[in-house]
Amino acid sequence: MPVPIPRRIIVLLIAFAGVVALAVPAALGQSLSDRQNDLNNKISGLRNSIEHAKHREGVLTSDISSASSQINALAGDIGTLTAKLTALESDLAAHRARLSRLEDRYREQTEHLRRLKEQHAIAQQRLEARLVELYETDQASELEVLLQVQSLSDLLDQIDYFNAVGAQDKQIADTIKRLKNELRIARMNTATTKAEVSKTTAILAKKTEEQRAARDALVAKQSALAAARADKQSLLANVRQGRKSAEEDLAAMQAASAAIAAQIHSHGSSGSSGDGTPSASGLIWPVSGPITSGFGWRWGRMHEGIDIGAACGTPIHAAASGTVIYSGWMSGYGNFVVIDHGNGLATAYAHQSAIYVSGGSVSQGQVIGAVGSTGHSTGCHLHFEVRVNGTPVNPLNYL
Repeated sequence: MPVPIPRRIIVLLIAFAGVVALAVPAALGQSLSDRQNDLNNKISGLRNSIEHAKHREGVLTSDISSASSQINALAGDIGTLTAKLTALESDLAAHRARLSRLEDRYREQTEHLRRLKEQHAIAQQRLEARLVELYETDQASELEVLLQVQSLSDLLDQIDYFNAVGAQDKQIADTIKRLKNELRIARMNTATTKAEVSKTTAILAKKTEEQRAARDALVAKQSALAAARADKQSLLANVRQGRKSAEEDLAAMQAASAAIAAQIHSHGSSGSSGDGTPSASGLIWPVSGPITSGFGWRWGRMHEGIDIGAACGTPIHAAASGTVIYSGWMSGYGNFVVIDHGNGLATAYAHQSAIYVSGGSVSQGQVIGAVGSTGHSTGCHLHFEVRVNGTPVNPLNYL
């Protein structure tokens, strides 16, 4: 199985292949300057992509951190609700068990009352049967019964009989009445308690359902946040991988650009040697040196010229003859000179350590100042611009 070639190696191979190809006549390919300009534009684009990726990484990292905090907070809320729900479910189960016992007791009392009613009915039938029996045997009264006695002993026996019968009947009736009343009260109390327990059970069931719904809603929200966090983590990994690849490409392209600059410097194919030979557009290189930053977007803003690397103090030459229309300090540019060449064409020279012209006419190749690092600059170099009717254009197309 073939071993895959890293992207940065591929980029370097392509770039250096371009350098080699450019060694042939111009009719067969781009000029070295055009090639370097193309690379510099790509480098600028990669830098913008990298900065954008870094910003995106910061936003995603912040979002992930925020989601994690919310998930942790929801976990605490879910734990609290789960504890409340557990207590409510326990109370609900206890009330339901009590309600079930009360319902069993109510059914038992109802069955007992039914049996007592049956016993009461039987006793009532017996009393009625005795009365009928007394009537049918002509024993209509106690006096008639007493008159039939033969002795004092029989008389006492008859009296005891009537007393016993009366007492027994009264006891049966009283017992049935008492039990019936007690059962009525017991059933009423049971019914009241049952209603209260049933009401409390319903309230607990409603609260339990509300707590369960609230907990389920939090769990769903937590799950959604976890899913969103996972998506952002995956996106963050992709962004980081993309940035890493862009940084590898950037390093490779910078190396290729440096190689092209060295090729230009060694062969002088585009006049960058500063030998004073005008280009097709009539301009010469203001200083001799490699291009350290090209024309185009750079770090989120437009780089309106090219940066040419050179030591501080290196003489700066006018790219063409013209009239000095600005000479002095300008914010950002530091010591700055602008030369008008007519027909809307102008050139500008920034970051100078010294200015040798203050106005008037200058000739092509005349020293107008020295390379420096004034204004917004991080090292000695010449920032060179070409403007047409005031609009910045790529200087490499004129050198």
